Amino acid sequence: MADDNTTQCWLFSDLAKRAVTVRFDQERGSSDGGAVLLGAADRRLGLSEALSGCLRDERDPQRVVHEIGDLIRQRVYAIACGYPDGNDAARLSSDPVHKLLVGRDPVGEEDLASQPTLSRFENAADRADLFRMGEALADRVIERHRRRRRGRARVVTIDLDQTDDPAHGQQQLALFNGYYGEWCYLPLLGFVSFDDEADQYLVAALLRPGNSPDKVGSLGVLSRLLPRLRAAFPKARLRVRLDAGFAAPEVLDFLDEQGVDYAVAIGKNSILLRRAGRHMAQARRLSKASEKTEKVYAETLYAAKTWPHRRRIIIKAEVTRHPGRDPKDNPRFVVTNMAQTPRWVYKEFYCQRGEIENRIKELHHGLEIDRTSCSRFLANQFRVLLTAAAFVLMQELRLHAARTSLARAQVWTLRDRLLKIGAHLVVSVRRFVIHLPASYPFLGPWGRLATSLGARSG
Repeated sequence: MADDNTTQCWLFSDLAKRAVTVRFDQERGSSDGGAVLLGAADRRLGLSEALSGCLRDERDPQRVVHEIGDLIRQRVYAIACGYPDGNDAARLSSDPVHKLLVGRDPVGEEDLASQPTLSRFENAADRADLFRMGEALADRVIERHRRRRRGRARVVTIDLDQTDDPAHGQQQLALFNGYYGEWCYLPLLGFVSFDDEADQYLVAALLRPGNSPDKVGSLGVLSRLLPRLRAAFPKARLRVRLDAGFAAPEVLDFLDEQGVDYAVAIGKNSILLRRAGRHMAQARRLSKASEKTEKVYAETLYAAKTWPHRRRIIIKAEVTRHPGRDPKDNPRFVVTNMAQTPRWVYKEFYCQRGEIENRIKELHHGLEIDRTSCSRFLANQFRVLLTAAAFVLMQELRLHAARTSLARAQVWTLRDRLLKIGAHLVVSVRRFVIHLPASYPFLGPWGRLATSLGARSG
C-alpha cells in the first residue's frame, strides 16, 4: 500500500476530554527547525564551499537554476537531518528551513532541486573532481583542528579501517566478498585523533570495489594525510594504527620510510605461535589459578620472507574464559617500531583503535553511508563523500556541545535532540523568525551550541 495520503485532517474522538483534531496545514512549518545549527557549523568550517569549489560546472550558465554550492548544501544537510536518499528531495524541496539553509528566501524563491536534478548532479562528477573533493575534505578537517588546538599536539594518531557496504542491485564494481558473504563495496575510512582526546575525526572516505584487499588505497590516503598533518602540527609525533589486513610489506616499508610510529596487527603463523609458546603456557597457569581470563605480554624480533629486516613483534598471550565454556587460547601479534613496553603498546595504544568502530557505526546507522544505490561507481563515491561531509558537520556540533549533556552523544541522538524540532517560520520585511516550541526539553544545550557557533542571545 502506498504511504502517500491526500487526507490532511484526522479526528481522535476519544483521546482526551475533548475531541482532538490533527491538521497538516502549516504552510511555513518544518520538522527540522534546529537544523540552522548545521548551516552555522558549515559556514564556520567552510566545508560545503570547499567541496563545491572542486567541481567543474559544465552546464549552460543561461539555464542554471541550482548552483553547485546549493546542490552540495542541499544534499549534505538533508543527509545530516536523516534523509539519505535523493528521492527525499521530493518531500523536502519546499521545506522552508531547508531552503533557508541553502540561502534561499523560504517563501519567495524557487524550491530546491528535484530528485532528477540531484541524480544528474551526482552522476556528473568524474574521477578528478572526486579526488579534489577528498583532498578538500581532509584540508578542512585538519585546518579546523589546527585552529582549535593552535597547532599544538604531542601526538596525532591516524586510524584506517574498512567496512562493508552491501550492494543494492547491479552497481558497477559491487563485487562478491567471501569474508562478508555478500555482494558489496568496501569503503576505506580514515580518522585522526589528538593526544588523549576521546573522539576520532573523519578525514578520508574512499569507496573501493567489493573484492579489494584491505591495503588497496591505504598508501594513497596515508601519503596525502601525513604531509598535511606535519604542516599543521609540526611538533607532533605522528602515529598509525592498522589491523591485520593492512600488514603488507609495502605498507610497513612506507611507514618506516616516513618515520612515523606504528602498530599494525599481523596474522598468526607457525613461527610466531612457536615464539609465543612459553608465554601461552604462563597465561594458562595464571588462568587456571584465577579461573578468569588472563593475559601475558611479551615481545620478539621477527622477519617475514618479504621483509627487508627484522621487526619488533608484540605478543599478547591470552587465555579467555566464559561461563559454561572451556578455556580458549587467543594469541595475538602486533608489529611495531615503538619502544614502549609490550603491555603499553598493545593495551594502551593499539587496542584503542577499537573506538573507531563506534564512528563507523555512526556512519552506517546514523547517516547511512551505505546508501550507495547509484549504477555508476563514481556516483556512489560522490555519495560517500557527501555522507562524510555530513558526518564532519555532526562531529562539529558534538565538539561545540562540550560541557553539555550531549558532549558524547551519538549522531542519531544529536539529530533527534538538536535538529528535529517542529518549527514555524514567520517572514517579515527585515528578517526571518523561526518559532520553536517553548517546551523544547533541550533548550540549554541547543542555546549553548548556537552561541558557540556565532549566534547572539537576546
